[in-house]
Amino acid sequence: MNTAPTPTLQRLNSVDEADFVAALDGIVEHAPWVAARIVDQRPFDSMAALHAALVGAIRQAPAQLLLALLNGHPELAGQEAAAGTLTTASNGEQRRLGLLELSREQHRHLGALNAAYRQRFGFPYIVALRLHEALDSVLADLRQRLTRDTLAEMDTALGQVAEVMRGRLKRLAEADAHQP
Repeated sequence: MNTAPTPTLQRLNSVDEADFVAALDGIVEHAPWVAARIVDQRPFDSMAALHAALVGAIRQAPAQLLLALLNGHPELAGQEAAAGTLTTASNGEQRRLGLLELSREQHRHLGALNAAYRQRFGFPYIVALRLHEALDSVLADLRQRLTRDTLAEMDTALGQVAEVMRGRLKRLAEADAHQP
């Protein structure tokens, strides 16, 4: 089994701090501080090691920074989607489940759930959409998570951020596999 770092990982291990942080911008939604906190841990020998370092940086951050991280994520089919300002990764993830083509009634229903969630917890509902095959599954998860207490939900949301990052790093590694 080949355990050599991928071309992307080799590049990430060798670039300067600013380029490292910029390169991971699409992996960690609007939170460059996460990548900045792990730059000195290089070299990473695998995407899994990089992912573990990113998750560790998040889990060690103070509560105020964690709340800002969570609030940096877009709502499902929310204002960012309507304005066309989703990141490329978020756009593709939401599009896959039809979140960018909802009917008016579906949009109203999801908007009400998003608002209830944000009001209850103080941050948007975050879910790793790649773990769901259909929009109904996401909506069921959202309704179930609305019943939780704030600390448990914050932990779940941070776990979902980690899963989003895992999926995005996996796509990076897969892109390397398709390079000549």
